[in-house]
Amino acid sequence: MKTITVAASKTYDVLVGDGLLDKAGSFLRKTIGGQTVVIVADDNVTELYGKRLEGSLVKSGYRVAQFVFPHGESSKNWETFFSLLNFLAEEKFSRSDVIAALGGGVTGDLAGFAAASYMRGVPFVQIPTTLLAAVDSSVGGKTAINLASGKNLAGSFYQPDIVLCDVSAFSTLPPDVFRDGLAEVIKYGMIADCSIFQSLKTPVNTQLEDIITRCVEIKRDIVTEDEFEKGRRKLLNFGHTVGHAIELLSDYSISHGHAVAAGMAVITRAAVRLGLCKENCLPGLISMLERYELPVNTSYKADVLARACLSDKKRDGESLTMVFPLEIGRCILKEIPVDELESVIQLGLERNEK
Repeated sequence: MKTITVAASKTYDVLVGDGLLDKAGSFLRKTIGGQTVVIVADDNVTELYGKRLEGSLVKSGYRVAQFVFPHGESSKNWETFFSLLNFLAEEKFSRSDVIAALGGGVTGDLAGFAAASYMRGVPFVQIPTTLLAAVDSSVGGKTAINLASGKNLAGSFYQPDIVLCDVSAFSTLPPDVFRDGLAEVIKYGMIADCSIFQSLKTPVNTQLEDIITRCVEIKRDIVTEDEFEKGRRKLLNFGHTVGHAIELLSDYSISHGHAVAAGMAVITRAAVRLGLCKENCLPGLISMLERYELPVNTSYKADVLARACLSDKKRDGESLTMVFPLEIGRCILKEIPVDELESVIQLGLERNEK
């Protein structure tokens, strides 16, 4: 087991290893305490891991209740959010009790926002069951729900009390869901660590613990410096502005990781054509995305994508902060005027990299 300590507004540990799900009760008892744990999970994850987590919690003396919602991004909305808040109230949930987010990014975002909102803040633990959640959304304190106009437009920064990442849970992931996580791993390699990028040329399953740990360390360092996304933390949004637009336009039928993969390819093509990026960066990224059967383009037109991007929370008045790669392992932030956004995206949609 590996431990990464995140020293943000709340200091907490991220534990990465095998079998942590069965030890969750003892970790929570030692770290948080409390009497009741409400497990928040979607219907798929509940079937796989709900009873296992409940058994560990009961063994450690907790009363356990479960809030189950339909799986999918479409459930990350205000209806599910308010249903969860009402459920907590009906369970007589107190400030000393614990919310356990068991699942992927949708569950972690939803449960975390509820934890931040209920009684103005209650303890919660992230227990990611997807690679994407493990390397990205479970760490750093971003919590949110979607609005009709865009993704993650209502939320808060609220750090968990502990993150338990049981790598054995990823063995049940469908291939496409696993690839969603690999898109975020590729992102970390692009923005901060060429060695992670290169490590993906060898079988991933033999090095999952090391890869997850390194991604979390990178995010830890960035979040510690810029918890509330005023500067450097925006680097974590590489590929996300266009990616979120693709998700929104597809009504979330295109998953987050696949949309971000396409977004990274689009913005890297644009960076090359703007003279920002080294020549080997684009073919290296395209090759890696294709290795893992991730998309390298989108069928949406530049004008449609640009309009969708304008609902992104990264917009600041008449400009939008975008992340451009300089080379594999290094990116920069650049302000793009709103009236130039469509032309920048168009550069990224024109394919001639091979």
